[in-house]
Amino acid sequence: MLRIATASGAAQKPMPLQIELDSRPAILPLYFRALTARKSGCPGPAQESVLASVSLCDQAIDPQHLNAYREVCGFAPGHQVPATYPFVLAMPLQLKLLVSEAFPFPVLGVVHTRNRIVQHRPILESERLDIRCELGAPVPVKRGYEFELVTRVHVGEALVWECISTLLSRVKHPDGKKARPPGEEKGANRSLNFNEDTAEKWLIPADTGRRYGRISGDRNPIHLSAPTAKIFGFPRAIAHGMWTKARCLAGLEQGTYAGKLPDQFTLDVKFIKPVFLPAEVHFQWAAGDDVTGFAVSSSAGKRVHLSGQIACG
Repeated sequence: MLRIATASGAAQKPMPLQIELDSRPAILPLYFRALTARKSGCPGPAQESVLASVSLCDQAIDPQHLNAYREVCGFAPGHQVPATYPFVLAMPLQLKLLVSEAFPFPVLGVVHTRNRIVQHRPILESERLDIRCELGAPVPVKRGYEFELVTRVHVGEALVWECISTLLSRVKHPDGKKARPPGEEKGANRSLNFNEDTAEKWLIPADTGRRYGRISGDRNPIHLSAPTAKIFGFPRAIAHGMWTKARCLAGLEQGTYAGKLPDQFTLDVKFIKPVFLPAEVHFQWAAGDDVTGFAVSSSAGKRVHLSGQIACG
């Protein structure tokens, strides 16, 4: 059952679109709408900082799905949910916002540039989750418009997990639009010195995009195969950015944190260059007093695919 709340009456100020779901939406119809929906490509004046929201309550975690996610991303078994996993649970909700009338841009071509996850405490596999996603108003930047998808997960009354996904729509500004001045970017890691003692070589198979797509539901053609990626201008399929982030978290858990991540942390990344599949990459990290920086680069070290940091507390 779907419930949608909007404002009525010509004299009333427009309300953000509010959607309440009783079950996770099916992905394929949302992808079809993403391919076919007509979008203006030009945002109007934002009346609110949040354009739309969608919520889904009392969701159980499927142990088989969770274990499949752990396997494809490199996490060890356990009773706690990997901090990147709730993003997969929320992805259909986020896509529902992007195909809604509240989002003015074509979904195809939107680029995920940065991602921040805040784990307030570990989520247990047995817990039931309330998930809410909010779509922020677009902000003009040099390359188009940036906007944020903010996801929060509660267990009962307690906020246990938050995520801010910063996305970019590469559209031209209308005349007179001024871009936001550059500022501090979420996901930028401090200047830390990497060394060969904290470096790993990863061989990423060609089917990684298909495997992660089956688990996450993100079957964007650019991730699935070389022929489908070439339709959109890529020479080969590219790895999902959130798979790469999850693989980094698994690597940190097994490496610098010796199998036990802290209960509270903030995990920031910037997605810089795509990882073309299959790939050989280097994962490196450097631990500071209160933060550990990390990066994924090409095997020759000339191209940085992702950089980030994990800060405790």
